Amino acid sequence: MGVRNHLQRIKAAAREPGLAWDRVCREVRPVYRGRGTCPICETEVTFKATREWFRDHLFCSGCGSIPRERALMQVIKDWYPDWQQADLHESSPDERVHRVIAASDRGISSRLSRECPGYVASQYDPDTPWGELDPTGQWRSEDLEKQTFPDNCFDLVITQDVFEHIFDIDAAFREIARTLKPGGAHIFTTPLVNGTAPSEQWARRRDDGSIDHLQEPEYHGNPMDLEGGSLVTWHHGYDIVDRIHDACGLDTTIVLLDDLTRGLKAEYMEVMVTRKP
Repeated sequence: MGVRNHLQRIKAAAREPGLAWDRVCREVRPVYRGRGTCPICETEVTFKATREWFRDHLFCSGCGSIPRERALMQVIKDWYPDWQQADLHESSPDERVHRVIAASDRGISSRLSRECPGYVASQYDPDTPWGELDPTGQWRSEDLEKQTFPDNCFDLVITQDVFEHIFDIDAAFREIARTLKPGGAHIFTTPLVNGTAPSEQWARRRDDGSIDHLQEPEYHGNPMDLEGGSLVTWHHGYDIVDRIHDACGLDTTIVLLDDLTRGLKAEYMEVMVTRKP
């Protein structure tokens, strides 16, 4: 009876009958459904995808996470098993903003903030002076290209799909390296859409602050700007490791996980680990 009511609500909520039927079919016959253990909530769950684009649609029934979040958590646990004792900076965590806006609690950022006493969240928030907390007290206002954090203050820096939206990525990599303690690491995701082809700059900032679009403008979702979204500034390839080394002198390892029993299967699943000696 509960399933029937759920499907009836889908049909009632949809504005077009065709869309409603499509959603009903996807709920009843998803593209994928399987059992496994989630690296984030660490319980036996069901992974279900209602669309073929697993990267954004292969959800965990326990914590609601998507594959890139689970891959990031797995790499953090594998490479830095004492992460709960770390001084940890996460830039632009979607989940914390969603929690403020929509009272939701899902994904990797919720676990990091809950279990790591040294966790600090930041957002690119020009409405709040750099280095200060926003009015809700949920995040610190920081520009990754010009951070206000002191040198050598973090064991781990985490970014999720941020570096395809930064103009001066060299400055951002240098700043992250500066804030890492010796032995620390920047662990991050960014879609390596160009693969073995060279990375391409998609947009750049002119000296007067205006934007020069080098390709057709492309936007991704942005919890800080729900209507406008985030402009894509780079299409990265595997040569991002060379870019990082040239910018800050640190070596980067690309980790690719593929395991449906942990919900680790999707497009652009690479996790990068940049380590400071």
